[in-house]
Amino acid sequence: MIWAAQRLAVSLLLVWCVASIVFLAIHLVPGDPAELLLSSGGVAPDPAAVAELRERLGLDRPLLDQYVAFLAGLPRGDLGASLVDDYPVLDEILLRLPRTLELIGAGALLAVLIGIPAGTRAALHRGGAFDRFASALAALLLAVPVFVVGTLLVLVFAQMLRWMPAGGYVPLAQDPGRHLLLLSLPALAIGKGLVAVVFRMTRTAVLDMLARDHVRTARAKGLPPGRILRRHVVRNALTPVLTVLALQMGSLLGGTVLVEYVFNWPGLSTPLLRAVEARDYPMVVGIVLVISALFVLLNLVMDLIYALLDPRVRRA
Repeated sequence: MIWAAQRLAVSLLLVWCVASIVFLAIHLVPGDPAELLLSSGGVAPDPAAVAELRERLGLDRPLLDQYVAFLAGLPRGDLGASLVDDYPVLDEILLRLPRTLELIGAGALLAVLIGIPAGTRAALHRGGAFDRFASALAALLLAVPVFVVGTLLVLVFAQMLRWMPAGGYVPLAQDPGRHLLLLSLPALAIGKGLVAVVFRMTRTAVLDMLARDHVRTARAKGLPPGRILRRHVVRNALTPVLTVLALQMGSLLGGTVLVEYVFNWPGLSTPLLRAVEARDYPMVVGIVLVISALFVLLNLVMDLIYALLDPRVRRA
């Protein structure tokens, strides 16, 4: 319990550090939100109107006062309101966050369903044709940027073959079939790198387990190969694979911005990009804070699971 409490305290400290850095960084970006909101057709706005809007939005207050007010609102879940349309930041995030998480979850599911079996097979047939082909394909998937893969998927499956729509979104409750169809291409685009990482990690972990003494002992006792593979090889190899999977899932939160833009998926990327362009401080800080908190929470959960699987971690 003491170890878990320490990890929780460190995680909260990390979230606070990220929130502070993002808050200060976005305020250092050149440009006045009030001027941007009042500008029209390239005509400079009236200075009096700009000053009045700055006062109404609270932008005329000292930066320290704005920072303290921001921190004071966090325990209440108050992330402020958008400077553009005065819409609560938290409501916007709660509306779009499930769509982004669904996209990440679908990509992670593909990585598990493809990467683990493929990595296991490649390790069992090390140096064979499948191993060489899968390893080369994994290297290629890691090298190609996600926006290139997304564009190629749209070009091939939507434009040339016309098997799938190029993008869009339909709620699951409204049309489950079309929802899954629209989800497939962006999930494949965002999950391609994770599939390669899980494949390579699984292959390495399985090869390491196959060389362990307890596996050789199980073979010497005449245990069935399938039982040895399930209970002594794959089961033990999954621990580092799950750790890497959790870390990579956190990094997918950043990759969703490009994928959602390419496939017109209404997640967090649209309000984030719009907020950065408009210098919408509360919206940018709120979205980045939520993404960072999810990343830290995911790693905290994996640390706890890892500690349950390996008691030596709690003593480290």
